Amino acid sequence: MREIFVEKVTLNVGVGEPGERLEKIKSLLEQISGSKVVKTETKKRIPEWGLRPGLEIGVKTTLRKTEADEILKRMFTAMESTIKESNFDRKGNLSFGIKEYIHIPGAKYDYTIGIVGLSVNVTLSRKGFGITKKRNKSKIGRSHLIKKEEAVEFIKNKYNVKVI
Repeated sequence: MREIFVEKVTLNVGVGEPGERLEKIKSLLEQISGSKVVKTETKKRIPEWGLRPGLEIGVKTTLRKTEADEILKRMFTAMESTIKESNFDRKGNLSFGIKEYIHIPGAKYDYTIGIVGLSVNVTLSRKGFGITKKRNKSKIGRSHLIKKEEAVEFIKNKYNVKVI
Protein backbone atom coordinates (compact mmCIF):
# COMPACT_ATOMS: atom_id res chain seq x y z
CA MET A 1 0.00 0.00 0.00
CA ARG A 2 2.97 2.34 0.52
CA GLU A 3 4.30 1.93 -3.02
CA ILE A 4 4.28 5.19 -5.00
CA PHE A 5 3.38 5.21 -8.70
CA VAL A 6 2.68 7.73 -11.44
CA GLU A 7 -1.08 8.16 -11.71
CA LYS A 8 -1.06 10.53 -14.68
CA VAL A 9 1.04 12.95 -16.72
CA THR A 10 -0.64 16.04 -18.16
CA LEU A 11 0.95 17.99 -21.02
CA ASN A 12 -0.32 21.54 -21.50
CA VAL A 13 0.41 24.24 -24.08
CA GLY A 14 -1.07 27.72 -23.77
CA VAL A 15 -1.37 29.52 -27.11
CA GLY A 16 -3.32 32.59 -26.01
CA GLU A 17 -5.49 32.93 -29.08
CA PRO A 18 -7.80 30.78 -31.20
CA GLY A 19 -7.20 30.06 -34.86
CA GLU A 20 -4.78 28.34 -37.18
CA ARG A 21 -1.82 28.41 -34.78
CA LEU A 22 -3.90 26.61 -32.12
CA GLU A 23 -4.75 23.85 -34.62
CA LYS A 24 -1.08 23.43 -35.57
CA ILE A 25 -0.01 23.21 -31.93
CA LYS A 26 -2.81 20.69 -31.32
CA SER A 27 -1.42 18.44 -34.07
CA LEU A 28 2.11 18.94 -32.69
CA LEU A 29 1.04 17.82 -29.19
CA GLU A 30 -0.74 14.81 -30.71
CA GLN A 31 2.48 13.89 -32.51
CA ILE A 32 4.57 14.27 -29.33
CA SER A 33 2.19 12.40 -27.01
CA GLY A 34 0.61 9.93 -29.40
CA SER A 35 -2.81 10.45 -27.81
CA LYS A 36 -5.97 12.52 -28.20
CA VAL A 37 -5.64 16.23 -27.41
CA VAL A 38 -8.42 18.53 -26.17
CA LYS A 39 -8.70 22.30 -26.36
CA THR A 40 -8.91 24.40 -23.20
CA GLU A 41 -11.26 27.35 -22.91
CA THR A 42 -11.13 30.58 -20.93
CA LYS A 43 -13.33 30.92 -17.87
CA LYS A 44 -12.97 34.66 -17.23
CA ARG A 45 -13.29 37.85 -19.23
CA ILE A 46 -10.05 39.86 -19.43
CA PRO A 47 -10.62 42.75 -21.87
CA GLU A 48 -6.99 43.94 -21.77
CA TRP A 49 -5.87 40.63 -23.25
CA GLY A 50 -8.85 40.26 -25.57
CA LEU A 51 -10.22 37.21 -23.74
CA ARG A 52 -13.85 36.28 -23.17
CA PRO A 53 -15.46 33.17 -21.64
CA GLY A 54 -15.53 30.15 -23.95
CA LEU A 55 -12.62 31.23 -26.13
CA GLU A 56 -10.28 28.32 -27.00
CA ILE A 57 -6.71 29.37 -26.10
CA GLY A 58 -4.78 26.19 -25.32
CA VAL A 59 -4.48 22.43 -25.66
CA LYS A 60 -3.79 19.62 -23.23
CA THR A 61 -3.62 15.86 -23.00
CA THR A 62 -3.54 13.39 -20.12
CA LEU A 63 -1.59 10.13 -20.23
CA ARG A 64 -1.88 7.23 -17.79
CA LYS A 65 -0.12 3.92 -17.02
CA THR A 66 2.62 2.84 -19.47
CA GLU A 67 2.04 5.78 -21.82
CA ALA A 68 2.65 8.16 -18.89
CA ASP A 69 5.82 6.31 -17.97
CA GLU A 70 7.20 6.45 -21.53
CA ILE A 71 6.42 10.15 -22.09
CA LEU A 72 7.86 11.06 -18.69
CA LYS A 73 11.18 9.43 -19.61
CA ARG A 74 11.24 11.51 -22.81
CA MET A 75 10.43 14.70 -20.91
CA PHE A 76 13.23 14.07 -18.39
CA THR A 77 15.61 13.51 -21.32
CA ALA A 78 14.55 16.92 -22.68
CA MET A 79 15.38 18.41 -19.26
CA GLU A 80 18.80 16.66 -19.36
CA SER A 81 17.76 14.48 -16.40
CA THR A 82 17.96 17.41 -13.99
CA ILE A 83 15.10 18.96 -12.07
CA LYS A 84 14.79 21.44 -9.22
CA GLU A 85 13.47 20.41 -5.84
CA SER A 86 11.21 23.48 -5.90
CA ASN A 87 9.23 21.85 -8.75
CA PHE A 88 7.69 19.45 -6.20
CA ASP A 89 4.69 20.54 -4.13
CA ARG A 90 3.92 19.57 -0.51
CA LYS A 91 1.74 16.66 -1.62
CA GLY A 92 4.49 15.15 -3.76
CA ASN A 93 3.26 16.15 -7.22
CA LEU A 94 5.70 17.49 -9.78
CA SER A 95 5.44 20.25 -12.39
CA PHE A 96 8.06 21.58 -14.76
CA GLY A 97 8.26 23.37 -18.07
CA ILE A 98 10.09 22.63 -21.30
CA LYS A 99 11.07 25.84 -23.06
CA GLU A 100 11.32 24.43 -26.58
CA TYR A 101 9.55 21.34 -27.86
CA ILE A 102 12.48 20.53 -30.18
CA HIS A 103 14.44 19.27 -27.15
CA ILE A 104 12.00 16.36 -26.76
CA PRO A 105 13.32 13.19 -28.42
CA GLY A 106 11.24 12.34 -31.49
CA ALA A 107 9.82 15.85 -31.99
CA LYS A 108 10.61 17.49 -35.31
CA TYR A 109 10.83 21.24 -35.85
CA ASP A 110 7.96 22.80 -37.78
CA TYR A 111 8.79 26.26 -39.13
CA THR A 112 5.09 27.19 -39.39
CA ILE A 113 4.70 26.86 -35.61
CA GLY A 114 8.02 28.26 -34.46
CA ILE A 115 9.34 27.74 -30.96
CA VAL A 116 6.71 26.66 -28.41
CA GLY A 117 7.13 25.49 -24.84
CA LEU A 118 4.92 23.20 -22.80
CA SER A 119 4.27 22.41 -19.18
CA VAL A 120 4.42 18.89 -17.76
CA ASN A 121 2.42 18.02 -14.63
CA VAL A 122 3.00 14.69 -12.90
CA THR A 123 0.48 13.35 -10.37
CA LEU A 124 1.84 10.71 -8.00
CA SER A 125 -0.41 8.32 -6.12
CA ARG A 126 -0.55 5.30 -3.83
CA LYS A 127 -3.00 2.45 -3.59
CA GLY A 128 -5.97 3.59 -1.54
CA PHE A 129 -6.03 7.15 -2.95
CA GLY A 130 -9.11 6.25 -5.00
CA ILE A 131 -11.25 6.57 -1.89
CA THR A 132 -11.37 10.34 -2.45
CA LYS A 133 -13.06 9.79 -5.84
CA LYS A 134 -15.71 7.21 -4.92
CA ARG A 135 -19.36 7.81 -4.19
CA ASN A 136 -18.88 7.63 -0.43
CA LYS A 137 -15.89 9.95 -0.29
CA SER A 138 -13.44 9.81 2.56
CA LYS A 139 -10.17 11.47 3.46
CA ILE A 140 -6.73 9.93 3.18
CA GLY A 141 -4.93 9.53 6.48
CA ARG A 142 -2.00 11.85 7.13
CA SER A 143 0.48 8.99 7.39
CA HIS A 144 -0.58 7.66 3.96
CA LEU A 145 -0.15 10.96 2.08
CA ILE A 146 2.90 11.35 -0.16
CA LYS A 147 5.44 13.74 1.29
CA LYS A 148 7.74 15.90 -0.81
CA GLU A 149 10.84 13.96 0.29
CA GLU A 150 9.25 10.63 -0.70
CA ALA A 151 8.33 12.00 -4.13
CA VAL A 152 11.87 13.29 -4.69
CA GLU A 153 13.33 9.86 -3.80
CA PHE A 154 10.83 8.09 -6.05
CA ILE A 155 11.71 10.26 -9.08
CA LYS A 156 15.45 9.93 -8.38
CA ASN A 157 15.33 6.13 -8.15
CA LYS A 158 12.81 5.28 -10.86
CA TYR A 159 13.85 7.74 -13.58
CA ASN A 160 17.50 8.29 -12.65
CA VAL A 161 16.98 12.06 -12.41
CA LYS A 162 19.26 14.42 -10.53
CA VAL A 163 17.26 16.69 -8.18
CA ILE A 164 18.99 19.95 -7.27
